[in-house]
Amino acid sequence: MTGELAMIVAILVPLAGAGLIAASHRHPNQREAATLVTASALFILVLSLLLPVMEGERPATTLWQILPGLSIALEIEPLGMVFALVASFLWIVTSVYSIGYMRGHHEENQTRFYVCFAVAISSAIGVAFSANMFTLFIFYEVLTLSTYPLVTHHGTDEARRGGRTYLGLLLLTSIAFQLLAIVWTWSVAGTLDFSAGGILAEKASPVVLGVLFVLYMFGIGKAALMPFHRWLPAAMVAPTPVSALLHAVAVVKAGVFTVVKVTVYIFGADLLAGLEARQLILFVASFTIIGASLVAMRQDNLKRRLAYSTVSQLSYVVLGALLITDSSIIGSGIHIAMHAFGKITLFFCAGAILVAAHKTNISEMDGLGWTMPVTMLAFLIGALSIIGLPPLGGSWSKYLMILGAAQSEQYIFVVVLMVSTLLNIAYLIPPVVRSFFVLPGNTSGARPQINEAPAACLAAICVTAAGSIALFFFVDSLYALLEPIVMVPG
Repeated sequence: MTGELAMIVAILVPLAGAGLIAASHRHPNQREAATLVTASALFILVLSLLLPVMEGERPATTLWQILPGLSIALEIEPLGMVFALVASFLWIVTSVYSIGYMRGHHEENQTRFYVCFAVAISSAIGVAFSANMFTLFIFYEVLTLSTYPLVTHHGTDEARRGGRTYLGLLLLTSIAFQLLAIVWTWSVAGTLDFSAGGILAEKASPVVLGVLFVLYMFGIGKAALMPFHRWLPAAMVAPTPVSALLHAVAVVKAGVFTVVKVTVYIFGADLLAGLEARQLILFVASFTIIGASLVAMRQDNLKRRLAYSTVSQLSYVVLGALLITDSSIIGSGIHIAMHAFGKITLFFCAGAILVAAHKTNISEMDGLGWTMPVTMLAFLIGALSIIGLPPLGGSWSKYLMILGAAQSEQYIFVVVLMVSTLLNIAYLIPPVVRSFFVLPGNTSGARPQINEAPAACLAAICVTAAGSIALFFFVDSLYALLEPIVMVPG
């Protein structure tokens, strides 16, 4: 199979899987088997493209030429390869987790859940393999629409309110800001193709380019820059596997992925270096990093604390990309993978605690580490990766971004990243401390009984926690894969 055909098939496989899942709605075992087989097939297909991309190949194909400079087209480059690998692999793990969670929590409408999940993954792969902003925008919007039923899955008033906030903010930012920026870019550049070094140099005045840049940054609502971040904590009414999808597998990763693509392939580092608007967004990202961390510290509900943590961590990627040094841009790309494994581990643990112990608040977690030791140790691993301590993967991406800030002599952002690290410790370590070192008030001195989540949940948690460790030791391969994105053809 050629790379060009493999890209198309990779987008179609999850859609075919969605059809099989829907057809098996009366047979849960067949439905879940279809999910796992489809997810595994997608990952194998995406993995088959890795070696050619690492060897310098860039498979590309145009599906539909609409107007000159405007087409629906696909192309694989290193950043998209990383996003596709993360999304396709974590779909397998999340599917295993979902089987244990959805059954253990006796969730309704499970077939709809698996169908929408498959469609969302298809659109995420489409985002990863888009050759231009027009194609990316189409898949970006499909991702929003396909995840809305997942956010409102429970059908309660709270779920519907959360869903309205989710859909409203994401559609508002993408249509009012991002679509305007895309049309404007096409009108001044005559193309929307992603190109090394950017496509907008000498195409408009610095003022116009600055406005365009701001429109893009706030229009990519899935990156959750303040003040357009409320959709993310509002979506926490969804089942935990959906939270994992939003925070690690697809939605927010599509947002920060798009930010890096726009930075590197639409504007380019040389052009951005002279834009005052870049400095504005750097400060907005810094405010989001610190502000969301402070809000996270005040949240007793574990999922909401993790949600605000994600808001903060996403702006790491934005900050790193806009520092426009080789180290910081590559660090941003690496952080997409590192954060995915660390944060999905934390959300998996939150779901496991709900299923096994029926607890949602950190204040209720006293002594929980002795009844759920595997879950809470995995939580510690995920937390340390997000904090950025070795030997966990998140330490490398944070190091590269700090190095990039120092290389660009913008030391204020070094301070931002260091202060954020301290805040990460302040809101991620207390759940672990309470679970192992604070005894519940009604303890009788009896030895606690182990009461972990279902085996499927526990297996998925162990895989993602192990992944956070493995990424620390195999970061060289990830760095080598991403290095070409900062190389501009001479």
